[in-house]
Amino acid sequence: MQPKTHQTTPLDERLTGALVGAAVGDALGGPVEGYSPEQILERHGGRVHGIVGPWHGDDWRTARPLAPYHKGDGHVTDDTLMTHALVRVYARVRDHLDAYAVADHLVPDLMTEPRWIPELQSEALPLQRIFLAEKWLVTRIHYGHADPREAGTGNIVNCGAAMYMAPVGLVNAADPRAAYAEALDIAGAHQSSYGREAAGVLAAAVAAACTPGATPDSVVSACLALAKDGTRAAIERVCEEAARHSDFESALRPLRAAVTPYDTVGPDYRAPSLGARRPSRLHAIEELPVALGMVLVARGDYRHAVLGAVNYGRDCDSIATMAGAVAGALGSPVPEDWAKTVAEASRLDLWEPATTLTAVTREIFERDVARRRAHERAFASLGGQECSA
Repeated sequence: MQPKTHQTTPLDERLTGALVGAAVGDALGGPVEGYSPEQILERHGGRVHGIVGPWHGDDWRTARPLAPYHKGDGHVTDDTLMTHALVRVYARVRDHLDAYAVADHLVPDLMTEPRWIPELQSEALPLQRIFLAEKWLVTRIHYGHADPREAGTGNIVNCGAAMYMAPVGLVNAADPRAAYAEALDIAGAHQSSYGREAAGVLAAAVAAACTPGATPDSVVSACLALAKDGTRAAIERVCEEAARHSDFESALRPLRAAVTPYDTVGPDYRAPSLGARRPSRLHAIEELPVALGMVLVARGDYRHAVLGAVNYGRDCDSIATMAGAVAGALGSPVPEDWAKTVAEASRLDLWEPATTLTAVTREIFERDVARRRAHERAFASLGGQECSA
């Protein structure tokens, strides 16, 4: 039997690779989030090459600024919690989503359904774990009764929407333009400006990665064809730099230098500048361009891309989530030992969301075909053109 290539990797394996890959990247990046490559190097006596423990060891419950979260030891963070929540919304709606689906299904899921929260080592509402920019969804939509399509306006502009948009790319597998449009609609409930734009482009990247024969270069090309303003400029500049490197060690500082003109947070990740996270057509979130850059550096190899993202530091759990989703969708295998450890440590079935989303994706595709055929017949009846089928 001939081994499968990226050209022949079936849909279910791409979806599994993307979702499991995102979760594993998230768990690997969590314990070193917020630190610089130099601090990570010193703390761990070298680069991180797999799952590590909390930055402050057994003092994770009280050590600031991370308390009370148990980051490390294979625990996923809010990136994965939100991703799985979005999969559950697809499972309920069983069709394409929009901002109103966020209001009708995602917001209630966050505030009414207790779930195991790995970082808290207890059951809690997801709302009690997610960051302020994600709590905004509940504040604006549930309590403020904002139009879901505009609810993201006024929020902190960050990667909060982009970090869980991989399912949108998977539902629109091999159609990056459709993924981009759907993610922008969904993300309008959560983000604005370049935070919303990044959500659209990340979904497009995952959709493009699912295309038979896709490569890291073709994924980046698909992103550049759709991205706007500072997001496009940042991706182009970072990926130009990434093309000069073949290992993440040599790329760490150059990729940071390349994205710096577009990043509003500034050099100290834990003390953002006064201009941080405000709307702008000139800027971009840092996470998405760097994630794509690391996938390029790694030539699509999952392990190399994710470790590059992790050792980059700063918001590296989200960077590794995005890099892991793209590399997994390209067909690069997620290390089994990593996936098993993360699943057991987080008490999560990392494979079930992929099984669910694969079934939903097939249903949605069948509906899309029926809708397209109906439109073709209607258009032909208007004298537009003859149907070819």
